[in-house]
Amino acid sequence: MNASELENALSVAEKAADAAEKTIQNELSDGDWSVSYKQDDSPVTEVDIASEKAIKSVLMQALPDADFYGEETGRSSAQVSANNSDAGRSGKLLWLVDPIDGTKSFIRNMRYYSTQIALQDSGELCVGVSNAPAYGERMVASLGAGAWLNGVQVHCRKTTSLRDAFLSTGNLNRLAQNAASWQVLGQIIPQVRRVRGYGDFCHYHQLCCGQTDLIIESDVNILDIAALTVAVREAGGVITDLVGNAVTLDTTSVLAAGTEALHAEVLALMKPVFSNA
Repeated sequence: MNASELENALSVAEKAADAAEKTIQNELSDGDWSVSYKQDDSPVTEVDIASEKAIKSVLMQALPDADFYGEETGRSSAQVSANNSDAGRSGKLLWLVDPIDGTKSFIRNMRYYSTQIALQDSGELCVGVSNAPAYGERMVASLGAGAWLNGVQVHCRKTTSLRDAFLSTGNLNRLAQNAASWQVLGQIIPQVRRVRGYGDFCHYHQLCCGQTDLIIESDVNILDIAALTVAVREAGGVITDLVGNAVTLDTTSVLAAGTEALHAEVLALMKPVFSNA
């Protein structure tokens, strides 16, 4: 996509985030919604489903030839009826959407939830919107245009060593189940200047703004991190999985840092043990 197309796609993604925000606000005001559970025991609400429907309507009206991958409705291809192609195939545009990332927080009336909307072009993540209305933050980013929080361009802090780093952790279930990986995390924590577990969108926003320097998570899916991946890269940071692989549709862990040097220091510790987790 060229610069003009990227700008248009970002505008479309923001309009879809607006639609989701309005839907969420309406549902919260009404208060008449229920919680159910998926096969993996993760919760889903009627608000999630309604929000994804609102997002999809905006996105597909603007870019009808793009494929769609949503947390609640799964993958669908714009061209499947015509040529039986697969969603996300090479050369295609693919929207990646989580209407409410942080549903567990949402259910408990916590503000740590967000709407995540990203666009992938020929396998490359190129547009991202991370909208957290209850938290008062919207992060937007597109390839080559920087990362912007509430209209102000943001950048990662240039921290290059663990001794100066603020670390934030997210979901760590799989890491904790591997004794060697857990031991390495235990070695890292005493070396950093500060450790917290902000999780979800929050610590990625912080990383992009220079408030946090390092993120470790072992249990994510691409819909959680696609938009945030664009933002981290555009803010000058580095994001891979815990063994250094590039972020793809199959990514399930994250090692993100504000600088190459800090990322490399932690990767050298984590890769040998987590690769066997």
